[in-house]
Amino acid sequence: MRLDLNSSSNSSRISSISVVVVVVVVVVVVVVDVQVVVVVVVVVVVVVVLVVVVVVVVVVVVVVVVVLVKVVVVAVGSSKSSSGSSILVVVVEVVVEGVVVRVVAVVVVVVVIVVVVVVVVVVVVVVVVVVVVVVVVTAVVIVFCFCLL
Repeated sequence: MRLDLNSSSNSSRISSISVVVVVVVVVVVVVVDVQVVVVVVVVVVVVVVLVVVVVVVVVVVVVVVVVLVKVVVVAVGSSKSSSGSSILVVVVEVVVEGVVVRVVAVVVVVVVIVVVVVVVVVVVVVVVVVVVVVVVVTAVVIVFCFCLL
């Protein structure tokens, strides 16, 4: 059985097959595109939640350490009445406050770096997905147009 491209029934069959192929390819590309976007959004949400949890834990630990150190320093300072112990209290408080400032600065820098990396990854993934979708849909439409000629 030979396929005659000039007959009208075969031509309409080829056109309907072309339409089905175009629809299937476009649907597959759109479904994959949606899945990629959903995965990217889930990853971004998980990273942001983890960063927030880490920041909260670090801040709570720093606050607890500062409070404990100040309680110990005040207890030691009040148990001794000499001027040497009051100098020790001031030195320990200055050191603790310096450590707190450094820890908070490190946490802020880490949070900024993580947020920037996440934003860059999201932008790159979305751009790549959009480019792939545009290229595939354009190619399918071009092939479809040539099939109809």
